[in-house]
This record gives sequence, structure tokens and C-alpha cells, in this order.
Amino acid sequence: MNKFELFQKYINHKYSNKLTINLSPPSSFRCRSEFSYKDNHYVMHDKNKKIYMTSFSNASNTIQKVMPKLLNEINNSNSIKDKLFQINFRSNKNNKVMVTLIYHKNVESLVDKIKIISKKLNIQIILRSKKYFFSTNDLFFEDRLNYQNLKIYQTDNCFYQPNKFLVDKMISKVIDFIESPKDLLELYCGVGTFTLPLSTVFNKVLATESDRNSIKCLYNGLDVNDISNVDHARLSANEVTLLIRGKEFRRMKNNKISDYDFSHILVDPPRSGLTNEVIEIVKDFKNIIYISCNPYTYIRDINLLQNHNINKIELFDQFPNSEHLEIVSILSKN
Repeated sequence: MNKFELFQKYINHKYSNKLTINLSPPSSFRCRSEFSYKDNHYVMHDKNKKIYMTSFSNASNTIQKVMPKLLNEINNSNSIKDKLFQINFRSNKNNKVMVTLIYHKNVESLVDKIKIISKKLNIQIILRSKKYFFSTNDLFFEDRLNYQNLKIYQTDNCFYQPNKFLVDKMISKVIDFIESPKDLLELYCGVGTFTLPLSTVFNKVLATESDRNSIKCLYNGLDVNDISNVDHARLSANEVTLLIRGKEFRRMKNNKISDYDFSHILVDPPRSGLTNEVIEIVKDFKNIIYISCNPYTYIRDINLLQNHNINKIELFDQFPNSEHLEIVSILSKN
């Protein structure tokens, strides 16, 4: 039984129709990849085994082309490779690449060399070490969504959807799923991957997120795209539960929860799923847009939402040839 059949089995009591599965190409799909650095190689860890490589077939074509060239530059400089322990890559639809080099030493002395490599390879390079940050370009890395050609931003250390082939399909599917929208409450909004397009669907959006870097990216996206119907607050999901129960937060500025007429709540939690506190407030909403990267915690959570059934659902195979699944669904109250 494959992962799709297994998932179908576990949700059959909530959704018995045949599942629609959106597949990804088996390679060159990752626009975000992270590696250790050791013995002149990129390193990935598979259980207790280290895998040494010079390129990575799952990475986007743009990243694949850069990887061996950058590795050569690093390995040819003792000062650049000394105490280097992590190398992270991100790419966008304009075939631009952002690379972060993370060190166990002070790296101010490397700036001039890094500028030369950045120009030579035509990539953005960020240097990070304890209490030090340097970037050859702007802090924000710009990308675009297919939906209305919206500009979206990320930093080198915030969450961003990794599969370049499926992210726009996921956005389109969420929009297709929505019926009779009024206002939206969004938890775990991140950089605004769903916030920005959904601002065109709902009257008002209250978007919440606890990560400071992600919130900065969201602010930038709202400003550049001239979106004015999204209110945002740096609140964790558990703090939102307190907000709904009446606690006041200065981070809400002048906005009040009573100012909204929510028809939907959107949750896109980390792999750990929803906390019990979040479950308690989510279950009071008529419509729940639940986006999940972990089928096991998703199944656990929907079983706790006893008065909701899965109205619409599709699967997205973000990481082919692995056990991972991305789930986009709408749950509606009976």
C-alpha cells in the first residue's frame, strides 16, 4: 500500500471519495535546499549515514548549475572553507540564486572575497556567523506567484514552500475551494504565500505569525503589491486563541477581533500540527482551510474536529519518492 492509499484509508470515515493527487516531476523540483559542508563536499544526512555530493538532482536546475561552481570556489580558498559548516540555497522563478554560508568563526574578513565570487557566479551570497550578517544584495529575495503575478518575498532563514512546480497549484486549489467568503482569520501565515492571493477573495484578512523575519517579508509583499485589506499581527497560534477569548494585545494595534465577520479560518501549521488550544478555537469556525505537511498529525487533528467533515481535499506530492505529503482541504461544520 503506497502513501496515497494509506492516507485514503485513514480518512475514509471523513472522506470516502477518490482522492485527487497532484504529482511533481521526480527531480529538479526543490527551490530550497540545505546542506552541511565537510571534506570539500556538500553533505546530506540519511539516518546515520552521510551522503557526500557536488550537486543535488532534486534541487532546481538553477541551483544544480551553481552548486559545483560554488563548491570549487570554496575549496580553492582555505580562508573561505575554514570553519564553514552549512550551505543553504534558494532559487526563484527568475533563475536567481541566493546562497547562505554559515560559519563557526568571525567572517568579516571574508567579505571582499565573497563579493568577488558573488559577481563571478551572478548569485546573492549571505555570510552568517554568531552575531554577524552580511549580504551582497538586499535582505529580501523576491519571487513571483502565478496568481495575478503577485510579488512575494523571503529571507534566507524563513520558511518558504520548497516545490516550485506545486506551490502555484496549491494556491489555485485553495482559491477554487472557497465558497461564500466574508473575512478570513489566518494562523501561521508565514511570508504570505496564501495571504497575498487570498486578499483578493476575502473582504478582510487578519494574518498572524510569530516569526519576525516572515512578518517582515509579509509587510514587504503587502506594500509592494499595494494590498490594503490585510491586517497583520505578530502573534503565535496559541496567542490567537487568547485573543479570541478576549485578551488584548498591543501588537494588534487598533484592530479588534470583533471588527471581523469571519467565514473561514486558515491553518497551515508546522509538522507537529495543531495544539489542543488551537483545536479548541478552530472548532468554533464553520469553515476551516487546513493545509498540512504531515498526514499523521492532520489525521489526528481532523479526528479531534468531530463536528467537521472534509468538504474538499487534494494531495500534493511535494517530495516525490518519500513518505511526505502536502494536503490542501476545506473542513465544514455539520
